[in-house]
Amino acid sequence: MSWHEIVVHTTNDALEAISNILNDLGANGVVIEDPQDLTKEKRDRFGEIYELDPTKYPTQGIYIKAYFIENEHWIVKQQTIRDRINQLTDIGIDIGENTIQINTVEEKDWENEWKKYFKPEKVSEKLVIVPSWERYEKRPNEKIIKMDPGMAFGTGTHPTTKLSIQGLESVIQQNDIVLDVGSGSGVLSIASILSGAKQVYSYDLDEVAVNSTIANRDLNDLEEIIIVQQNDLLKGVTQPANIIVSNILADILLLVVDDAWNNLLPQGYFITAGIIEEKADMVQEKIEARGFTIIQKNEQEKWISFIAQKKIK
Repeated sequence: MSWHEIVVHTTNDALEAISNILNDLGANGVVIEDPQDLTKEKRDRFGEIYELDPTKYPTQGIYIKAYFIENEHWIVKQQTIRDRINQLTDIGIDIGENTIQINTVEEKDWENEWKKYFKPEKVSEKLVIVPSWERYEKRPNEKIIKMDPGMAFGTGTHPTTKLSIQGLESVIQQNDIVLDVGSGSGVLSIASILSGAKQVYSYDLDEVAVNSTIANRDLNDLEEIIIVQQNDLLKGVTQPANIIVSNILADILLLVVDDAWNNLLPQGYFITAGIIEEKADMVQEKIEARGFTIIQKNEQEKWISFIAQKKIK
């Protein structure tokens, strides 16, 4: 079987939006090639340092690679991808050079190509994300999130995911109820349970993301305590929660704020990520206008995360 590898040369600002577009259109695996990775020391599961090939990375911006099965819909799908990426400029997202290259890859080469990018990743003091095919011997006090990152965006390697996980760890209490809005791969749902939550309700509109959340939930044996549903953000959701976490684009995040307030219990927390620097003030103003109190603003590699609280006297 042959696969089409599509390579988009874009910006970090457009990373999540383009990844979501590719996943929404049926990508089977998304790989990010960011030149910042060249400056970080890499070790494999045996502790040996390995090096990345700088010739495969852009000098500016990033490459987003996605893989699609060869079929009769491919020609139309190519144009749809181009059109939807171009439309991102309408909502203020900088897509940079936006050049697109398409290659043909044999299945065995595809499997090895995207898997080599994912290694065990420590995302907080306690949590380590381990790809399902890797062996990892955890250290004392570590907890393992097993992940198959091939189906949906959100493997723990991106700053927004790390910010979300660290935010969860800073406020979560034993037996909390958590709503994960825009669950992607399900990594935040799993992290919530491992951090002490009693129950998580995961929502995503994208069928690929829903299936990926279910698969990763089951991989971690959490079928009974992570409830996964296909839903448009929090529309129609009435489940009360102690914490709502949402790692989605800033413009979409604005649509969640009112429903988050309504679903949160008094003194509950609203954790948001996926916010570029240029849109942080806009998101903060919306959150505060609804009545939330911002108790933390965190930043990592120019991405912003807020932890807000529904303070009720």
